[in-house]
Amino acid sequence: MICQDVRERLSPFLDDELDAVTSREVSEHVAGCPACAAELAGLEALRARLRSEVEYHRAPEVLRARVLRQTRAAAERAGRAHPRPAVRWWRGLAAAAVLVAVAGGAWLSGSAARGGPADALVREGVSAHVRSLMAAHLTDVASSDQHTVKPWFNGRLDFSPPVADLASAGFPLVGGRLDYLAGRAVAALVYRRRQHVINVFVWPVDDPRTAVAPAATRHGYHVIRATHAGMALWLVSDLDPRELATLARLLVARPPSP
Repeated sequence: MICQDVRERLSPFLDDELDAVTSREVSEHVAGCPACAAELAGLEALRARLRSEVEYHRAPEVLRARVLRQTRAAAERAGRAHPRPAVRWWRGLAAAAVLVAVAGGAWLSGSAARGGPADALVREGVSAHVRSLMAAHLTDVASSDQHTVKPWFNGRLDFSPPVADLASAGFPLVGGRLDYLAGRAVAALVYRRRQHVINVFVWPVDDPRTAVAPAATRHGYHVIRATHAGMALWLVSDLDPRELATLARLLVARPPSP
């Protein structure tokens, strides 16, 4: 993928509008291209500034309907001139943003309005997952034996992560490694489902409940958050979210490992 193609996809990349393969290609290119990395950083800074400095109000329904009509019209015009999906989407969205600014409203699209600590942590989890695939550092301890992986964390973390052998359910354990998430060192347990890699990030939380949240999606990757026996478990993969949810349920259904 060349720089021009990447730059046309940076905005939909930030807004999670790309498929998993294209998102990974953009990530890999940006990691090795200072110019594209700087442009991505600029877009991220602009979005952060908009979120922190712009006052948001829900637009009246009449204005909202007019924005949607203008968005569709702009997208159709851009589509005729520029057939690439990323260009159509971004130019249509830009036209809508101009209309809202002129009208004095402050309505933003759902993808641009996302924010807050939970969403930031989802992005952080996806980034950690992608880094593990790009840097050839998927595991620090490579083993399918839970009795090898679990003791490896002793002395490296201030907690003992639960490690389950789920090969019989179709989720073989690959190994584990240390990672950093949610402002602390965490355990990253690695599973596979066919050709899909699954990172399960684990750290202690002050919550004894057992719960599994619906999947969130960023850049084509799915994130499922769960809690069990005082541990947070964040599952990240490009695996079908229904299968990822199956693994989450298997993990929280097991008794705490000794």
